[in-house]
Amino acid sequence: MTKDPLRIVHCVRSPIGGIFRHIKDLALSQAAAGHAVGLICDSASGSDFDNANVDSLRDKLSLGVERFPMRRQLSLQDMAATRDLYRHIKGLKPDVLHGHGAKGGAYTRFIGSLLRSQGQKIERIYCPHGGSLHYNPHSLEGRFYHALERVLLRMTDGIVFVSDYEYAAFETKVIEPTCATRVVYNGLQPSEFAPIEANPDAADFLYIGMLRDLKGPDLFIDALHNLHLHTGTVPTASIVGEGPDEPKYRKMVEDYGLSDKISFLGALPAREAFKLGKCVVVPSRAEAMPYIILETVAAERPLIATRVGGVPEVFGRYAKRLIEPGNVDHLTHAMKTALADPDALKDAAKLLRTCLADTFSVDLMADRITTLYRHSRGEVLQGDTANGQVQSSAQDPASETVYARTSNLS
Repeated sequence: MTKDPLRIVHCVRSPIGGIFRHIKDLALSQAAAGHAVGLICDSASGSDFDNANVDSLRDKLSLGVERFPMRRQLSLQDMAATRDLYRHIKGLKPDVLHGHGAKGGAYTRFIGSLLRSQGQKIERIYCPHGGSLHYNPHSLEGRFYHALERVLLRMTDGIVFVSDYEYAAFETKVIEPTCATRVVYNGLQPSEFAPIEANPDAADFLYIGMLRDLKGPDLFIDALHNLHLHTGTVPTASIVGEGPDEPKYRKMVEDYGLSDKISFLGALPAREAFKLGKCVVVPSRAEAMPYIILETVAAERPLIATRVGGVPEVFGRYAKRLIEPGNVDHLTHAMKTALADPDALKDAAKLLRTCLADTFSVDLMADRITTLYRHSRGEVLQGDTANGQVQSSAQDPASETVYARTSNLS
């Protein structure tokens, strides 16, 4: 237990997917360490599965779990949301406001600045989780949101990036950060490193993730259709997840005449879903540091994935096995190869899992983030990196390197 507990409030707009997995693990670890922790999120987002996940935290976080209406796009309703959030946060008297994603980060930094102007000592921490960094910097939306990030940077005391790719994207698309920064990989629980075997009746391929184009389910379905055209047979597939584009994907499956081969199973815990497919396919067009990649590797499941975001940082020396994002022909070829030689992917899965537990650990993740809070508050802890030093320069899971980048911490 910590000798100097902090009052920490996490804020995210949509409590779904990997971003909420990150927040939940972080919040529970901080609470277990003796900190007072709270959570704020949108009241309209999330399925029954997601809402049950949020509710599971209510009796575990001493500062509570509260939900307020938060729109994804900027609108006049943001004024009312900011007012309600301000009143709630002010009453919690936090030491740290940690915003996740573009909207959560904007709320917490603005409100934290208001509280600072009233004399409250409060640290304003931001973790993009991809968010606005996914926008093309040459598009109208990209220019707007990246300009907004530059404005909000003046209200920021620390930034947590979940991959070195995300850090580089911020430097390239927004600006070089002027506050304390740290790259901290997402972490898994020790129990998640137990290998999982597929069921005897498992489908040939398994997609797990949000059902939206950014994650590539359409490419997955197109590749299955291509395999049918090329070979005359159709592999079986299971699609696990929920999302706004699900009706479109169901129609694709129906139009291709694959309804008897592809099953939509809704949201399931990843380790339960892993039993339902012989090979996991992650065809994302963009990512920051996807949990599903970490979970798949930790469970020693055969994996086909795209070269996006921080995924190469997980694969390390094996990154050449990743495929080009958005290229359905490359995806089709990779899936065809997996069908022809399944043992090769099984062997690759064993190699990838090597030393993953040392690097992608929940305890390490929580420790590195919480010590960033203390650095931001001017507290330099014995044994922690200070004075703007980089703790290590690269990450290769097969080399047993524990990675955490630090800068501007003096």
